[in-house]
Amino acid sequence: MSHTIQTDLGYLIPTREKPVYFASQAGAEAELKIAAKIAPQSVEIADARDKFPPPTLDREGFALVEHVSTVTDFYDDSQIQDIYEREVAALVKEVTGALRVVVFDNTRRSDETAIRGTRNTREPSAVVHNDYTDASAKKRLRDILGGETDERLQHRYAIINVWRSIAGPVLTTPLALCDATSVRETDLVATERRAKDRIGELQLVNYNPDQRWFWFSALTSKEAILLKTFDSARDGRARRSIHTAFANPDAPAGAPPRESIETRALVFFN
Repeated sequence: MSHTIQTDLGYLIPTREKPVYFASQAGAEAELKIAAKIAPQSVEIADARDKFPPPTLDREGFALVEHVSTVTDFYDDSQIQDIYEREVAALVKEVTGALRVVVFDNTRRSDETAIRGTRNTREPSAVVHNDYTDASAKKRLRDILGGETDERLQHRYAIINVWRSIAGPVLTTPLALCDATSVRETDLVATERRAKDRIGELQLVNYNPDQRWFWFSALTSKEAILLKTFDSARDGRARRSIHTAFANPDAPAGAPPRESIETRALVFFN
């Protein structure tokens, strides 16, 4: 049953120093570390299943779609590469009307230590953030396309995540999504992102009481969330959508742990 939740989300406490976000390594002890001050802030998260009209990528920055995958084991890398990446590319192309979609990353997560240890996956990212700044999106484009980059920069491009459950319904640690129309540019803080093999940049977020938060209750493996983390267009449509995992205080006792996969795609338009 749909409902609204009151809970805490992790926000940046502004300082003069540029924050640093250390991407976790997969495994049982996977843990996010941030060289910055993060503090909980109580927010209301409404069930997006009740929202009318439903959220869209270009207005709120996220959307829910029905999508049944033919993958039988989401922990099988060969199935992800040979089947799922093609499914994601086709789905994103259909929803957005893009000319071309290039899938470039897959991340599995779980809120259960034992599953992370067995499956070598990462923890849910429980801090409010967006995955790319303008600069890091451009750098990611160049990393992937190389010599094609300068030509592609003459046209609109975006980065869209496809997020789904790979087990049962998501009950314990769902994804909270913020309506892009309620986010101010001054809420977003460029943050260095350090990973084992790459230094990039993302955005952490200052609290703003005008921000409007949503979640999709009991998300199933036959649904997927599309989340826009960057859009080069500056015509009034959503350019990014801040988001975070959160501990659901209303999760039923004994609810199964979250297991999810997020797949990132570069999306090219005219």
